[in-house]
Amino acid sequence: MTYIDTHAHIYSRKFQHDIEDVMKRIEESGVSRVYMPNIDVESIESMLDMERDYPGICIPMMGLHPCDVKEDFKEQLKIMEAWFEKRAFAAVGEIGLDLYWDKTRLAEQTEALRIQINWAKRLQLPIVLHCRESMDETIEVVLDELDSGLSGIFHCFTGNLEQAKRIIDMGFYLGIGGVATFKNGGLDQVLPHLSLDHIVLETDAPYLAPVPHRGKRNSPEYLDIIAEKVGDFFGVSKEIVAKKTTENALKVFAAYESQL
Repeated sequence: MTYIDTHAHIYSRKFQHDIEDVMKRIEESGVSRVYMPNIDVESIESMLDMERDYPGICIPMMGLHPCDVKEDFKEQLKIMEAWFEKRAFAAVGEIGLDLYWDKTRLAEQTEALRIQINWAKRLQLPIVLHCRESMDETIEVVLDELDSGLSGIFHCFTGNLEQAKRIIDMGFYLGIGGVATFKNGGLDQVLPHLSLDHIVLETDAPYLAPVPHRGKRNSPEYLDIIAEKVGDFFGVSKEIVAKKTTENALKVFAAYESQL
C-alpha cells in the first residue's frame, strides 16, 4: 500500500531530535509523500531543509497560517509572494480562518486569505485551508472567490454533512486525519454519507494524533491507523482507502507532481 500525507508539519521542532528515525518509520509504513504546509516567514527555512534532506518525499507549500496573521501580515505576505517567483511549491497553504484562538482579527485574516487565494488562481495552484471554528465563514470566502481553476483541501475537516456537501460541490476535497478515530469526533455521522472520491488523508503531525496515540506526538507513520478507521466508515478495506486517497491526493497536487 502507498499513502500520501497531505498535511504534516514534519519540520516542527518536535521532530528535531529523532527525525532520521521518524523518516525511516514513515517510509516503512508506506507513506510515499509528506506534503508540508508552511506557517509563517520563520518556518520557511526549516521546511525547505526537510525538502533538501528528503527530496521527492517532503514537499513544501507556501502560505501564512491564519493564527500568524498579526500586525505585520502584509510584510510577511510580500516575502512569501516573492518565494513563488524563486521556485515551485505544491500549493498555497496553510491559509484560512481561525476563530478558536482569536476572534478579533477576522477582518485581517479574511484579507490575508483573499490575497493568497488570488495567488493560487494566478499561479494555478491548489489551496490548503485551515478552518477551525470558522467552517461556514471559510466556505463563504471561497465561494466568493471561486472560479473554475480554484481547487484544494479543507484541512482537518470536522464539519457536518451539509458543510461537507457544500465543500464537495465547490470541487474541493476533505482532509481527514486523527479526529476520525476520536470517540466524539463526529465524522462517523458524516463520512458514511459521502464517497471516497472526495477524501484525502492527513495527519497534521505533530498535532492530533489518532487513537491509541492521542495526546502524544503525531507522525505520518500513523496514516495506516486513520485509513483503517476511514475504511470502517465506508465499509471498505484500508487497502481501498489507501489506493483511492492516494489517487485523490495526486489529483490535487498534479501540477507539482508532474515536475518530480
